[in-house]
Amino acid sequence: MTDIRELLLSRIRDVADYPEPGVMFKDITPLLADPAAFTALTDALAEIAERTGATKIVGLEARGFILGAPVAVRAGLGFIPVRKAGKLPGATLAQAYDLEYGSAEIEVHAEDLSADDRVLVVDDVLATGGTAEASVQLIRRAGAEVAGLAVLMELGFLSGRARLEPTLNGAPLQALLTV
Repeated sequence: MTDIRELLLSRIRDVADYPEPGVMFKDITPLLADPAAFTALTDALAEIAERTGATKIVGLEARGFILGAPVAVRAGLGFIPVRKAGKLPGATLAQAYDLEYGSAEIEVHAEDLSADDRVLVVDDVLATGGTAEASVQLIRRAGAEVAGLAVLMELGFLSGRARLEPTLNGAPLQALLTV
């Protein structure tokens, strides 16, 4: 696992003062542009999906789509997008959550998940955990079981894990990298 961590870290670029002064943004686009690194990431996340017994992958808008879709294909599972409110046609379930300055809402198609599903949530970064927490609540409201949460990178200093663990109720939270 050390080799994959080194590979992934070597392909993540730090961008100072983005999106605002004082923030060190972790840019994953160089990782996505490198086929060996992107394949290694996809394989590692697909292994997590298999270990958790997931039957579907939920990807969180927007980079969770980029990571989650190939993981679903690699693991032979269905892929379900969780989108910002108003982006999905048809009947949806919605979940509101608080942001630092305001609130937001995410949605999933109501018919895409059932009681037979074990869902692994995939995203690029775990920061404060607000979006991930809302997605777990949404999946459960749809009647499905949460198999876990898998992310490329956890920003440990923002304490998202501590926020999420009670909501996950024993389901694993796995980060390939912690910074």
